[in-house]
Amino acid sequence: MSLLQFENISRIYHTGALESYALRSVSFEIDKGEFVSIAGPSGSGKTTILNITGCLDKATSGNYFLDGEDISEKSSNSLALIRRDKIGFIFQTFNLIPILTAFENVEFPLILNGGISQGERARKVENILDEVGLLELKGRKPSELSGGQQQRVSIARALVKGPELVLADEPTANLDSASGKDILDLMLELNNKLGVTFVFSTHDRMVMDYARRLIMLKDGEVESDKKRG
Repeated sequence: MSLLQFENISRIYHTGALESYALRSVSFEIDKGEFVSIAGPSGSGKTTILNITGCLDKATSGNYFLDGEDISEKSSNSLALIRRDKIGFIFQTFNLIPILTAFENVEFPLILNGGISQGERARKVENILDEVGLLELKGRKPSELSGGQQQRVSIARALVKGPELVLADEPTANLDSASGKDILDLMLELNNKLGVTFVFSTHDRMVMDYARRLIMLKDGEVESDKKRG
């Protein structure tokens, strides 16, 4: 079943009188539960696709469907609610709040969402920290964690609210190869166990090799789209 669909999506940026195409009539669908890498060289459009998918940017033309709903013309407030309720984000720089513990960083989106008791928040946070193997380190601040451990906290934060879709922008960029492999193993395990859809933006060959589907971009267009076993 399709979770998201791009129909002839173009994104044009204007600098004075100049037009620059980041995307040119891009079309594809991603089903629920897929583990997808969007790859290509710098300037190929992969970050723009991730930003539109995550409701952080809007297409210049074309239609974007999320969970069967055309959200192309939604207001900024409506897009913010969609981001809050349906999408989790994992960043290459982790984006953890330095003064908060691992537990508090993961709890933060639940506090922003509201409507959840303190006891229920604690249960959700501890469950997902256990899933990523960091429950025993829940009281540590980011500075007291390794890069790989910080990325595990950011994965837990992305998943704690139960999103349908997790977007990861270069998730291994700030990790050594061993830590990057551990993180990819973890995300693939969570994809299989929880059925959450993962979409990565990357130029890391290791991330591409882990993907169950690889969408290659070139000059703002889909060059190839291949599924694996």
